[in-house]
Amino acid sequence: MIIVAAVLVAILETEPSIARGRERTFAWVEYGLGLFFFVEYLGRFWAAAEMKRLGGGWTARWRWARSLHAIIDMLAFAPILLVGFAPAYVLRLIRIARLLQLAQLGGFSKAWAVLTRAISGRRFELMLTGLAAVFVLIVSATLMYFAEGEVQPQKFGSIPRSLWWSIITLTTIGYGDVYPVTALGKVLTGITAVFGVGLIAAPTGIIAAAIASETQRLRISENEARMLAER
Repeated sequence: MIIVAAVLVAILETEPSIARGRERTFAWVEYGLGLFFFVEYLGRFWAAAEMKRLGGGWTARWRWARSLHAIIDMLAFAPILLVGFAPAYVLRLIRIARLLQLAQLGGFSKAWAVLTRAISGRRFELMLTGLAAVFVLIVSATLMYFAEGEVQPQKFGSIPRSLWWSIITLTTIGYGDVYPVTALGKVLTGITAVFGVGLIAAPTGIIAAAIASETQRLRISENEARMLAER
């Protein structure tokens, strides 16, 4: 609840109509939340000595402090210590960095671990679909450059300019700010859009299947552990 509250405060503080006239209140809330997370970090650092898998004692504490989760925890409260010492143009970035506190929620959820293992286990398939997407992006942008370059030089006058259209079309967003006007360009747009649907669906299906597999594996492990405990 405190993590969510800290993130909401960071978000609301960016709205001038809410923050104007309440600067002191937001400052006290920021320092209070920062102090809470700082004390919590110290508690986690001290308790890490009980982790035998990390070696126990101070060895475990320093190994824990170098872990990704501990670094994220430290970055979540560290910006509070810099408020008042950083230049004005850096202050906004420091305050927005407090949104890293939301990442702390992942450390308490089995679902986060399942998702991480699922993506890691299918990294090669996901990399393959990513490479396929890059290939289609470049090919479609090149074809549209030849089809629309002379007619709309400001939008399709080069392959880099055509890439914006290709990205928007492949992701099926379709802003409508860049579109073809020639018959060939419209045909290519239709083909690219169809490919885009497939490219978006492929990683979705891969990740969904991986999550289902990891969830089933977790349930089996929990059932086996429960049966052993009952024995």
